[in-house]
Amino acid sequence: MWKWAGVMIMAAVGAMAVGCSQQPSGTAVMYEDKVYTVTPASVQVNAGIVTGEVTEMKVTERIEKGSDRVVAPAKLTGTLKLKNSSKDQAVRLITGKLLYIDAQGQPIKVGEGRTEPLLKLATYGAETLDPGQEATNTVDVDFPADALKAKKLKEIRLELAYIPTSYKTETINFTVAISGQ
Repeated sequence: MWKWAGVMIMAAVGAMAVGCSQQPSGTAVMYEDKVYTVTPASVQVNAGIVTGEVTEMKVTERIEKGSDRVVAPAKLTGTLKLKNSSKDQAVRLITGKLLYIDAQGQPIKVGEGRTEPLLKLATYGAETLDPGQEATNTVDVDFPADALKAKKLKEIRLELAYIPTSYKTETINFTVAISGQ
């Protein structure tokens, strides 16, 4: 029995070495990122007491070389820097939403099965900006394929939701005495 198992193993190893080696499965599929520039790449934003800047904007989609088939749909990336410009109010950031507006002033739908472009606004673990405080957020959201067509996209609208709250600094003095032991 053991002799028979040894012969079978040797035959299998021999067959693999002689003619059953794995052949290449053809040419590998190549992908490339197609980058669309956004002009201007940087804009100032102002929403009441929240000011800031959107920088490094670009749209990227991944396509298959040769066929130009879209493998990964377009995404808008960049950096959103926000600052509380108030002297006496703190700001609690709630949400940010991007809208893509066409030449007729109408929103362009992101597309079926894609995520609406909501921004996660985080400021180092908290969502509150005290007066003068800044926060930097990454923009990485879905972008509508229709907006890539020439002269289709007119503007990008950023809708910020925040709650301003009173911010006051007061000084309190109180008299104390330390007695000796």
